[in-house]
Amino acid sequence: MHKALPEIEKVCSMLAEKKLIYSKYDEVAVVLFGTEETENELTKEVGGYEHVVVLQNIKVVDGQLVETLQQLPRGTRDGDFLDAIIVGMDMLIKKYGETYKGKKRLCLLTNAQFPIKYPLEGTKEDQVSTIAEHMNTHGMRMESIVVRGSLTGEANKSVMDENDNLLGIFSKKTCAKLAHVESPTSLLGALRTRKISPVTIFRGDLELSPKMKIKVWVYKKTSEEKFPTLKKYSDKAPPTDKFATHEVKVDFEYKSVEDPSKVVPPDQRIKGYRYGPQVIPISSAEWDAVKFKPEKSVKLLGFSDAKNIMRHYYMKDVNVFIPEPGNTRAILAVSALARAMQDMNKVAILRCVWRQGQGNVVVGVLTPNVSDNDNIPDSFYFNVLPFAEDVREFQFPSFNNFPASWQPNEQQQEAADDFVRMFDLAPPGKEEALQPGLTPNPVLERFYRHLELRSRHPDAAVPPLDETLRMITEPDKELLSQNRSVLDVFRSRFEVKENPKLKKSSRRFLRDKPSGSNEGHADISDEPNSSEYTSAVKVEKVGDATPVQDFEAMINRRDNPQWVGKAIKDMKNKIHDLVEDSYEGDNYPKALECLIALRKGCILEQEPKQFNDFLRTLCVFCQEKALSSFCEFLASKELTLISKTEAIDSEVTDDEARNFLLKSEPKLE
Repeated sequence: MHKALPEIEKVCSMLAEKKLIYSKYDEVAVVLFGTEETENELTKEVGGYEHVVVLQNIKVVDGQLVETLQQLPRGTRDGDFLDAIIVGMDMLIKKYGETYKGKKRLCLLTNAQFPIKYPLEGTKEDQVSTIAEHMNTHGMRMESIVVRGSLTGEANKSVMDENDNLLGIFSKKTCAKLAHVESPTSLLGALRTRKISPVTIFRGDLELSPKMKIKVWVYKKTSEEKFPTLKKYSDKAPPTDKFATHEVKVDFEYKSVEDPSKVVPPDQRIKGYRYGPQVIPISSAEWDAVKFKPEKSVKLLGFSDAKNIMRHYYMKDVNVFIPEPGNTRAILAVSALARAMQDMNKVAILRCVWRQGQGNVVVGVLTPNVSDNDNIPDSFYFNVLPFAEDVREFQFPSFNNFPASWQPNEQQQEAADDFVRMFDLAPPGKEEALQPGLTPNPVLERFYRHLELRSRHPDAAVPPLDETLRMITEPDKELLSQNRSVLDVFRSRFEVKENPKLKKSSRRFLRDKPSGSNEGHADISDEPNSSEYTSAVKVEKVGDATPVQDFEAMINRRDNPQWVGKAIKDMKNKIHDLVEDSYEGDNYPKALECLIALRKGCILEQEPKQFNDFLRTLCVFCQEKALSSFCEFLASKELTLISKTEAIDSEVTDDEARNFLLKSEPKLE
């Protein structure tokens, strides 16, 4: 297995790295088989079990284990995986005895290409059955990963078939899983490096009618895996303090806008919701009174043909409904219902409230899942369906409405068909690529590896993307090179032209609704098109006639990086002059247009601080010069500061942006 060992080192070290994050008290041992040496207790006690080495005895996972797994020694002998399984079981039994049932786990990685030794008595199948019984007795689980394909060389097919049959016995007679992998990416995802404890989200009745109910449990079947929670750490505690928690506590204070030094206590705070230019205060008691408070239940609304539920209607996570464990009547009822629905090609529509006091109701589709395994009962999969407000209606014209000259000809269609077939992820006779169950998240994997690297070398730079992870995020280079002719034909069948990047027109620029503004949609129909205007002349200052267009042209210039700063500075001066020279608000609309353009430009150029500082300064200037009507005008148009949501470099939170609007509004007497 030398060819596959580099990839096995990655997946095994990743398992240890994740345990250091999520299960730092787990205990792990490493057993190698097919080695030249022999080093295990069974050999010393009873003999046999040659060429099996205990590389590390059972101990709490640590950084040394990660390093050990990253540098596995290479063996010279044929491997007998049954010997390795027995050695591992012996270690678990001696260490834990009858305790920790269900928590003892064996992970076997092998190519299963070499024959297993015949036992002294009985057949190989009998030996495997005996081992499986002992695993059940001691509450052990096992995962078998059989590495084949490009990761290993050719071998005797009859031997591989026999070994696959032996490993299959484990799957039938004990709590064991068997997976075959052929590529580095599938190997990386085959070994579950983090176990999620099953937790029900609902236990109760599936109500088919008021008088007919089935006891069911509901689990999450798929759910997005998040980054591990990052914690704040304080180094202020003395190094000699052994009991220091290094915890960082965060306190929030709410202060009055009129008097920033005054802290507003909780009993004097109330939430408000925007309704047009007003803010409607709603107390927690009122909000609690209008909340929808359904009772915990899962009720059948009816059945529908499976063809009526489109795949793109599915929302959120997938749940699995199983009959209550040990409840024979529930198992029979679920099985009968699931098989009837499958025979009739029907799905069920449910109304679900998972817990008491839940503030919302979900409607979803229940799809039958008839089991192929006699030991696993039938079940259902559940997907949340959208309400009318959740559906996005996008109407696109049909290709059939295009003229014949726009339709692909026979040669173009054939080239496109060949192109699609070339990228088939499940070609005949090969392992399907990028299977969801065998493809790890490359972002998470890269994070874990870098975290482990930084734990050993705090100043280490970010390493380049690993080739195995690159195969998930980029097209297969080998596949592209092998099918170069298909790509060339596909390219030659179509006339390729460069698509010039046009500047946004000023009319569209103004009509685009900026975040925080509902206005600023002036129709400047007699002004020249922005793309023609900017290409005809290189603007060097913001003028009086077309300040928005001038600003847009300057900020889009790329012949010198100084133009962005000059454009922002000129626009600030122009807005200031418009406001100062205004008579009874006649320049306010034009100043607003300029502010909208400046705001959007600062977001695009990642200069939110310049806009926020200018807007604050402008409001202070207006209050000092008796021009507070301009601030009220801005408040009515809901133009506010640039928040973190709109620009990551901003130091303004959403609440601060909203408070700026509130502060700018006139006081009601």
